[in-house]
Amino acid sequence: MFDKVLIANRGEIALRIIRTCRDLGVRTVAVYSTPDADARFVQAADEAVHIGPGAPTRSYLNIPNIIGAAVKTGAEAIHPGYGFLSEDPYFAEICADDGITFIGPPPEVMENVGDKATARKLMTAAGLPLLPGTTEPVDSVEAAEEIAREIGYPVVIKAAAGGGGRGITVVRRPQDLREAYTTTRASAQAVFKNSAVYIERYLPRTRHIEMQVLCDDHGGAVHLGERDCSVQRRHQKLVEESPAPGMSEKLRTRLGEAAVAGARAVGYRGAGTVEFLLEPGETGEDAFWFMEMNARIQVEHPVTELVTGVDLVAEQLRVASGMPLTVTQDDLRLRGHAIECRINAEDPARGFVPTPGLLENYRVPGGPWVRVDTDYVPGARVSPYYDSMIGKLVVWGPDRATALDRALRALGEFEVSGPGVHTTIGLHQEILGHPEFRRSGVTTDFLERHFAL
Repeated sequence: MFDKVLIANRGEIALRIIRTCRDLGVRTVAVYSTPDADARFVQAADEAVHIGPGAPTRSYLNIPNIIGAAVKTGAEAIHPGYGFLSEDPYFAEICADDGITFIGPPPEVMENVGDKATARKLMTAAGLPLLPGTTEPVDSVEAAEEIAREIGYPVVIKAAAGGGGRGITVVRRPQDLREAYTTTRASAQAVFKNSAVYIERYLPRTRHIEMQVLCDDHGGAVHLGERDCSVQRRHQKLVEESPAPGMSEKLRTRLGEAAVAGARAVGYRGAGTVEFLLEPGETGEDAFWFMEMNARIQVEHPVTELVTGVDLVAEQLRVASGMPLTVTQDDLRLRGHAIECRINAEDPARGFVPTPGLLENYRVPGGPWVRVDTDYVPGARVSPYYDSMIGKLVVWGPDRATALDRALRALGEFEVSGPGVHTTIGLHQEILGHPEFRRSGVTTDFLERHFAL
């Protein structure tokens, strides 16, 4: 195991990683920007290094400053968390060049799964089903029009280097494709520095299901069940739960085997997520298609931890240090039900516009089987520079109904206020109390159909 790890991230995920490192006896180094100087994760680490001003390009995306902090403090490894540099193969290569272990998959694997078109091609070869579409980037609008005619409308144009719900455009009519293709390519170039896009058939009413996988360098590869991430707005996840409502053991096994096969096929190492779309099949069984693979720890990883009892960050650290996984597939059982609500400083009534500001009052819920992952305290300030998530409310229950009731109770205890600060707490209460959501698993158009957002 490592002696010292630098966390190249901030906020709740940095604090989350620091806590597991402390459990394992690993010393930690936090890096921080000027606005984060007094943050909890900075205080919790054994050492902290200032790496720049608030703008992410000058701090949390500043590779020379982060590598310099690791070298200066003698950190043997870097954990990237999620977001920022977590899926940047160039950063992983720089770490290797400087003799620092990157806690994640090898750079070439990250590059392959990070390019969505390449990932589709590799997963097809591994036997995973794909929606009709392309496995190569679409290089002209004329080619896009021809492909769309062949697979049928509606279609979705996706940035090959996209992620986090960005770089996605749904096209429902042929007359809209030309503009959508041009706009998506331009947006992909601006956001991801890569204009490549691919096209696939769009399913308007599906479930978004992802399988958590862990792989080591000793032949170990397991899945830890699924998470249902279907409650989304503009492809951004709001609520996640495990297990997926109504998921049969037979389908769970099929999805898990497909996810492990895909991970093995690309030579994966560490914690990753294989994402699928599901819809009812003609025979009464759900049909599923591979969507993408995320080469990092996910925001919603706590729900998997609560139903499996496995510390995913600890497994990441062990695998990166050369140790085998501590669990086999036969060890893993899903127990009870867990739900996560992302509490964001956003105003749903105004299109989810971020509302940064001072948290004059900040009180998180507690009680049995309630977990809140957050880096904020009363008097802290939500910065306009970074993601607007304040914290993650995660609850467990012996069954889904109990978990839902506990989540609603905890949401009622969550207190956040400050000048101009709005949150998604009220929206989460409406979602979890909605009859359709409580009955069963919902589809990705749930918010669109039931909420005027």
